[in-house]
Amino acid sequence: MQFLRLGRLLTAQALAEKLQVSQRTIYRDIQDLQLSGTPIVGEAGVGYTIRRDFDLPPLMFTRNELTALVLGARLVRAWGGAENVVGATQALQRIEAVLPAELRAELDSILLYAPGYAMEQSLRERLDELHGACLARRAVTFGYRREDGEESSRSVRPLALVFWSGVWTLTSWCELREDFRTFRIDRMEQVVVLEREFVPKRGQRMEDYLKKIKAERPV
Repeated sequence: MQFLRLGRLLTAQALAEKLQVSQRTIYRDIQDLQLSGTPIVGEAGVGYTIRRDFDLPPLMFTRNELTALVLGARLVRAWGGAENVVGATQALQRIEAVLPAELRAELDSILLYAPGYAMEQSLRERLDELHGACLARRAVTFGYRREDGEESSRSVRPLALVFWSGVWTLTSWCELREDFRTFRIDRMEQVVVLEREFVPKRGQRMEDYLKKIKAERPV
């Protein structure tokens, strides 16, 4: 809908490329929208657009809001997981598609950048894998190498991922130490997400970790 409202005739292939889905999905969604009463006109092989008399309110942002959104998306593309990069790119495309012309022109004038060449693809994929483990509450095993070179094998209950100035860390409940531990994901090796699920227990949850950190902070 957001791309079609630009007023240009877009083919199913063009829409599929923009949204990174199959043409079959586009045809199905177009049909569903038409059946729901949305005045989409056109046909397969020719293209689609929205009837001119169908009006949607423009998406409006202040300059500061737009700057924050674009910077946030650029940071995610630079330092996020592989799936985050796709999501941030699509979000920027959708925002640009629905902005009024005067705001759309300002996108190129936002001079805040976050080059992402330092984030290796393998780390992006590991970030996705660990995030999935946090969401599914599945235990994780991995080999770990500390800064001093000491190596160990760990089995943890992953709680959350935290970004610190260019470094992603995994906050977890370490089953070896029976305490909270934080691990840099770039120092992990042979990461395996287990089928074994865990139930967060009182004293072992992310909120408990945050309370502990706050209590230990110097006044």
